[in-house]
Amino acid sequence: MRAALTSLRSVRDSPLTVAGIDIGGARKGCHLVVLRGSAIVCNIRSGDPDHLARMCEELGAVAVGIDSPCQWGQPQSGRLAEKALAKERIFYFATPTRERAEANAAGFYGWMFCGERVYQALAATHSLLSNSGYAGGKVCFETFPHAITCAMLGTAESSAKRKRVQRRQLLRDAGMDPTPLKSIDAVDAALRALTAAYVIANRSEASGDTEGGYILVPTSL
Repeated sequence: MRAALTSLRSVRDSPLTVAGIDIGGARKGCHLVVLRGSAIVCNIRSGDPDHLARMCEELGAVAVGIDSPCQWGQPQSGRLAEKALAKERIFYFATPTRERAEANAAGFYGWMFCGERVYQALAATHSLLSNSGYAGGKVCFETFPHAITCAMLGTAESSAKRKRVQRRQLLRDAGMDPTPLKSIDAVDAALRALTAAYVIANRSEASGDTEGGYILVPTSL
């Protein structure tokens, strides 16, 4: 996967509004960060998918990046997007079939069901990006912070141990002040919103297919 350009001027100067949502379980809830250019105009936590969708619509978000599978795994075959990332040595939770997730007694996949509800809540205003590139309109799409960091810094440089430092620095490089983002979940939501700006600018790379869903990350021109 190619590393993104370090100069982000064309993205950060965009007047468009974008959003990112960090998905959590029932207790934790979700974090929403909305950016207008490089300014943070919304930074909230909510467990109500309808509230999150309503905020995205009211604030005029054109694209929404979401940290949750946009499709369940296919029996036997899984998801092409996850296999492609694995080949790039980018770790991601393997998405099970919906039936297998429902059968998990420990409730491990609860956050994926929460993500499913967020996609459903957004569907009326932000359609799921169903191909590898942005062609206009309001959309939502799947992404996740480790893959974003790998895309922007390179897989060898991206470090889980240094994620708090590295991810905040990526936001600073994009012209943002991450001070209001008090948790790593909020930072990650902002990083997804930044990726949404890349998607709108057609500076994104997609892994996957229509059946299993696409995962998008920033990329260089």
